[in-house]
Amino acid sequence: MPLGGIRSMNVRRTLPQRALPTVGAWCFLDEFGPQDVQMRVLPHPHTGLQTVTWPIEGEIHHRDSVGSDVVVRPGQLNLMTAGSGVAHSELSIGDSPRVHAVQLWVALPDGAAAGPASFQQVTDLPVWTSPGLVATVMVGAVGDVRSPAVVHTPLVGADLALAPGARAALPLDPDFEHAVLVLRGTALVAGEPCEPGPLLFLGDGRDELTLESTPGARVLLIGGEPFADDLVMWWNFVGRDHAQVAQARADWESPTRAERFGTVAGHGDERIPAPELPNIRLTPRRRRPVPPTADGA
Repeated sequence: MPLGGIRSMNVRRTLPQRALPTVGAWCFLDEFGPQDVQMRVLPHPHTGLQTVTWPIEGEIHHRDSVGSDVVVRPGQLNLMTAGSGVAHSELSIGDSPRVHAVQLWVALPDGAAAGPASFQQVTDLPVWTSPGLVATVMVGAVGDVRSPAVVHTPLVGADLALAPGARAALPLDPDFEHAVLVLRGTALVAGEPCEPGPLLFLGDGRDELTLESTPGARVLLIGGEPFADDLVMWWNFVGRDHAQVAQARADWESPTRAERFGTVAGHGDERIPAPELPNIRLTPRRRRPVPPTADGA
């Protein structure tokens, strides 16, 4: 799908799916690029979630309404907690227009969802290694290697780099459900052939993940304890019911929007307006029975 207007980026959205709204508390997964395009996402709001931005190629300039003004580069992690309301912008920078990145959302539990907004950038992430495999731990832990990124539910997120000809096993928490997305190359993941594009849902109950790649591969792993709370997701908002989402939209469109969402420096009156709500009552996304599969959204 396009994102960003006429000169838009192409975005592949593999989460949420109709049958699979979440993997743990991960509720949204966009991959954009690799593409030669200038990313230009003007100020827009969020509620009830954390955004996780992980660039693979290119640099992204992030500004938000809590005062953050940073550039995130490959190997670095941006983690923004929306709480009850935040606004931010993201623009690609540098001489090369090449961009390839993933952005994920994490649904916040009650309490954190109504709490204050915050921002964290982690520039020195820990790695877990075995022969032929380097796992950069973005969120949570792999084995005894833990990321300093602050999250509010039990989660894991890791970028797995497989060397050509590698065969390896990665420890998993069997209480978590997991999914993987191939970012580059091809791989056998838990015996399933995978290539860039589809999301492979692995379910729960696994204490390790086997990986094999002849040409080499980059693989994104996400997982966590199943998220029990109801979620209503619409546009950039995550809430518990229709009323919460409708109120967030009304507040963003109000002249007093800054009281809830703040302002993003450097953009003046520029912002992305909210679309109209659909002429139906929004209801929580319900998981349907879904076996582990490599069939993407």
